[in-house]
Amino acid sequence: MEKRPRAGDGGGCDGGGEASGSLGGGLVDMLPEVLLVEVVGRVGLEAACSAAASCRALRGAAVAALSAVTSLDLSVFPPTNGIVNRILEGNGALRSLTVNCSLLDDSAVAAIAKGSLRELSLLKCSSFTPYLFAVIGERCANLRSIKLEMADLNGSEHFVICRKSLAHIFKGCDYLENISLKFPLRTPGSVDFDSLVSAIPSTTKVLLLQPVANWQAKKLFPISPSLKTPFSDSLESLSLVLDIITDELVTFITGSLPQLLELCLEDNPGSETDLDTDLTNIGLQALGICQNLTHLSLTRGKQSYSSTFRRVNDFGILMLAEGCKQLQTIRLGGFSKVRDAGYAALLHSCKDLKKFEVSTASCLSDLTCLDLDEAATKITEVRLLSCSLLTSETAISLSSCTNLEVLDLSGCRSIADAGLVSISQLSKLTLLDLAGADITDAGLSALGNGRCPISSLCLRGCRRITNNGIASLLLGSGTINKTLVALDIGNIARISGRAVTVIAKNCEQISSLCLRNCVLITDPCLETLGSVQHNSGKSPLRMLDLSYCSRLSRSFLRLFDPLFDPPLFRGLRWLGIGKNVLERRGNSPTVAEILERKPGLTICANNCEMGCRNQCHPDVRTL
Repeated sequence: MEKRPRAGDGGGCDGGGEASGSLGGGLVDMLPEVLLVEVVGRVGLEAACSAAASCRALRGAAVAALSAVTSLDLSVFPPTNGIVNRILEGNGALRSLTVNCSLLDDSAVAAIAKGSLRELSLLKCSSFTPYLFAVIGERCANLRSIKLEMADLNGSEHFVICRKSLAHIFKGCDYLENISLKFPLRTPGSVDFDSLVSAIPSTTKVLLLQPVANWQAKKLFPISPSLKTPFSDSLESLSLVLDIITDELVTFITGSLPQLLELCLEDNPGSETDLDTDLTNIGLQALGICQNLTHLSLTRGKQSYSSTFRRVNDFGILMLAEGCKQLQTIRLGGFSKVRDAGYAALLHSCKDLKKFEVSTASCLSDLTCLDLDEAATKITEVRLLSCSLLTSETAISLSSCTNLEVLDLSGCRSIADAGLVSISQLSKLTLLDLAGADITDAGLSALGNGRCPISSLCLRGCRRITNNGIASLLLGSGTINKTLVALDIGNIARISGRAVTVIAKNCEQISSLCLRNCVLITDPCLETLGSVQHNSGKSPLRMLDLSYCSRLSRSFLRLFDPLFDPPLFRGLRWLGIGKNVLERRGNSPTVAEILERKPGLTICANNCEMGCRNQCHPDVRTL
């Protein structure tokens, strides 16, 4: 018999909650208030709010506990003005605050801008006016870190207004050390960062600007000592998202920032780059001036028309390796002319190297990692993305890195079962990404019987995997079924409800599950997933991606309705459905109805990766 949504039962703070309090409140009331506040303060925001709805004593304890919180993260879901005001009201101790601002406007500014704050991160802002910046500059004089991320409003003049008002923050916050300003990636140069330079305090150590044009960046970091900006001598970390990276820009940066420890440059050319101005070996040689550099990232965005640095070869990388031997983190993307000799030089010259990432390297082969020697024991993270020449031999070589915690080989399509057998013995590996690899159920069986305490596993697009492989992975004698919390099995045609059932029953701690474009997933599959968690008394699942699961019915959203009997997916905070579902007529209940009944849930229809990582778009309610 089909389960139907139940009628409202009067639950919540004013209904069932008080009834609950009348039955159990006697025992709670006998406990000292100090003890209640201590307990509620330790369980986290979500549990504290749930406790507040149960009885008056716990409600008072929750209010007292929230008023003393020093660090708060409200980025997992988009809170409303009312929720933010209630949570932050009366708190004078808050030092660190992160907020998803997609549903907030100036009504929440008074609650957000607290004089006690040292760190403030405002993500996906869309409706604030210059009033926000003026109040922050006026009230948050002790602020050390500010992160501002603007959502894309399809050509709104909102950006023009906000960018001209940012200086208010810098004028009032004289002790800022960390500044991050991220606007949507439109035409570089459209954000007027020039006017902010004189206002940025001399105490700034970390600076991130997105997007910024090449010509703007050169004004920010002039070589001439007489033209230096106030923060040139203090800046230690610089991150820029540009229209193009050039030798001249790199020379300007290294010449004006002698104390630089971290440099991250990414460009996204809108058209084919002019070879005369593109980055060359000379630019990499200029980086050798920064001999204290410990973190270097040079990448060309995948969305750019010209996706590689065609004028950089092994010689440039060899000069970089010779000049920057203190590097601990290296991230290179789009260097299509660099071969194994260049990459191997970095691995052997940088004695303290811990993290190594290379993407879109068409000339990188198994020879790069063939003989790691001393580097093997120090490396903790390796990411080799979309490197078409790599095979299982690289995975076998990396098995000598006994302290490896992160291994990402996504897009390396020749990685097969032999490599997975070697990887399975890495006893510290917590993240493994094999998206698009040529592995089979046999490889998953080896991983399921291995020693890896993997918490995050991506198998997206591994087309030879079946339901049997998922069963072998989670029913093996290894530890992965006890440690796995994030699993991506999207774009695998043969994954069906049988695999989902195995996951639900044998991976009770799973909090993130991607089933994107799994065409055999149906409504009963999801009901089984929700029912198993409901019957276990746990609701660990926080994020679920169902984008383009074409066999879901028009009424599948009813499973996420709080009125469904019994209520499933209680802990869910993010749901990916794909734009096709949002635009489909006849959905019952509708997306709007679900969001109204479950304000703590984010529903994404923008084809984003799990949790909308690195995406600044407005909430689906504003579309």
